Amino acid sequence: MIPSTFPTKDEIARLTARMLLEIGAVNFNTDEPYTLASGLPSPSYIDCRKLISFPRIRSTLMDFMTVEIMREAGFEAFDNIAGGETAGIPFAAMVAERLALPMTYVRKKPKGYGKNARIEGAMSEGQSVLLVEDLTTDGGSKLSFVDAIRDTGATCAATAVIFYYDIFPETEKTLGDHGVQLIHLCTWWDVLTEAKAQGTFSTETLDEVERFLNDPRAWQKARANK
Repeated sequence: MIPSTFPTKDEIARLTARMLLEIGAVNFNTDEPYTLASGLPSPSYIDCRKLISFPRIRSTLMDFMTVEIMREAGFEAFDNIAGGETAGIPFAAMVAERLALPMTYVRKKPKGYGKNARIEGAMSEGQSVLLVEDLTTDGGSKLSFVDAIRDTGATCAATAVIFYYDIFPETEKTLGDHGVQLIHLCTWWDVLTEAKAQGTFSTETLDEVERFLNDPRAWQKARANK
């Protein structure tokens, strides 16, 4: 069912951050930083996969995402909703249900047998496809999914995510140069603001996280040299 109310983008960002904090999807550890997929350290880690286990929160967030998709891309902009393997699949299914559109998913690589396909489900030439994922950091991983969609003859000019890091300046340029619009619900800055308001973490922890967010490359370099 398509949502009938339209909160402001700022309110959506605040509430999304609050929900992520409430379920423990936000993790800050400045003493023993997490290791990102890049191998570099980070005092912050977000686990959007936890959302699927909280029915009220996941339903509200998918309403928010549907609203933002329609507001930023258009009400009749898409013919197909594609989830990226694996985290994007449940969210794509829920968005597709709300928009009454076909749902597909994109493998990270060909499955290696049968048709050796990367696209699962029915996607056809000429369709306008929205890629749905849980989050984006620097935007790089989205390009492979977008290219796989375009290889079918469909178009993919937008990706929607729950969480956008918004700390790497090259992200939107990377996506934009590839002809992809980024739609998101909240960022680390929204989470930091809400965490401060709630007093969820110590002041010392939040100050260190803020130093990282302001210059992640310098923070990582300093930590890597220790």
